[in-house]
Amino acid sequence: MHRNRTAAPGPLKTRSVTTALLALAAATVLAGCERGSSSGDPEGSDTGPSGCPAVHARARAAVGQAQKTAVPWNGPTSGPSATSGKTIVYVAQTMTNPGVAGVAESVRAAARVIGWNVRVIDGGGTPAGIEAAMSEAVTLKPSGILIGGFDPGSTSQQAARADAAGIPLVGWHAVAAPGPSRRPRLFTNVTTEVEDVARVSGQWVIANSNGHAGVVVFTDASIPFARNKSELIRKELATCPGVRLLAYENIPLPDASSRTPQEISSLLARFRSRWTHSVAINDLYFADAAPAFRAAGTKGSGPPFNIGAGDGDPSAFQRINGEQYQAATVPEPLSLQGWQIVDEFNRAFSGRPASGYVAPVHITTADNSRGATTWDPSGYREAYRKIWGR
Repeated sequence: MHRNRTAAPGPLKTRSVTTALLALAAATVLAGCERGSSSGDPEGSDTGPSGCPAVHARARAAVGQAQKTAVPWNGPTSGPSATSGKTIVYVAQTMTNPGVAGVAESVRAAARVIGWNVRVIDGGGTPAGIEAAMSEAVTLKPSGILIGGFDPGSTSQQAARADAAGIPLVGWHAVAAPGPSRRPRLFTNVTTEVEDVARVSGQWVIANSNGHAGVVVFTDASIPFARNKSELIRKELATCPGVRLLAYENIPLPDASSRTPQEISSLLARFRSRWTHSVAINDLYFADAAPAFRAAGTKGSGPPFNIGAGDGDPSAFQRINGEQYQAATVPEPLSLQGWQIVDEFNRAFSGRPASGYVAPVHITTADNSRGATTWDPSGYREAYRKIWGR
């Protein structure tokens, strides 16, 4: 009994030391993440366990499928014939966004075929400008309004006015998911599946690295859609134990040109050769990163090998084709989507439901781009012309 009583302080002391060590460890982890834009231990290894054979095999298969260019048309082959005398107003988030501008161009091309008029109103990228553009669009009383690259909830009063006037709204990247939307009310939203884009971006890293990579993810956490995409990318990367997330860089898109170069310099200094791959929610991060990579003497062909899970604008294709600090992109088929938008409006005007079509994801690399500056799959023009009778 006496021995037990005198021995009692030993375990208590041990627990106190253990608690202190745990607290110190927790503080160290918090300090490591305190930079705000990054997470991860710069002193760790980027190789980790011995890869992920099963995950790697699935990733290779998915990436191989996504890189195919001779893909048959899998969209609608029937629908209402062309209605006549329609006018579409395209309210653009900003025409300086290559994706938004690319859709405007393709909508105009499809409208010429079906025989409609298109007017573009540029919101200038500001909340006030977008609201004013939507107000002007509703005042014009067009047949339909296309919402290009912004959340219609931010112009809820104007959207409600359009709905009350019987003007159908079609979105492009207006909400997170493709298809019809009740809140906000859209006849349909044209976009690829964000889950598919995020998944195949992560799979490309796993496949390209043979299951051994040190990765930096670039995102804009102020945009829910972008934050969700980057979280899905992180989730996919985590399926392979041999892939390590070195840093999670939160850089708002409006600040990308000023902040990305200095962040790239810092990341290169911290991780050096352990940084092998990057994934960004939009290609423009790599446009802004190129000068910093170049100044550090990093080869344009990598590493790090960079993939954009964004729109796939022409400048991204140029960087990929020229091996200038971007290896791949998951592009939107902007021309196809412009034709789909016109077809969706035609269905709305004809009292028919939305087509439900969602374009499959595609990965562009220097090997499969053939020098192109956009991803333009085949078959859709002929299919829509046949549907419309044009």
